[in-house]
Amino acid sequence: MSALVQRLTRFLRSPQGQQLVDRGRRELAKPETQRKLKQLASRLSSRR
Repeated sequence: MSALVQRLTRFLRSPQGQQLVDRGRRELAKPETQRKLKQLASRLSSRR
C-alpha cells in the first residue's frame, strides 16, 4: 500500500499532477459544483 501512496505523491508533485490539482480547485470554487456536492452529501446522509 505504501508503494501506491508513493506513486500518488510523485504524480501530484509532477507538473501534470499540479495541473490536475489546480483544475480541481477551480471546479470546486464554482457555485454550481458546490451545490451539487451539498445535494450529494444530503442524499448520502439521509440514507443512514
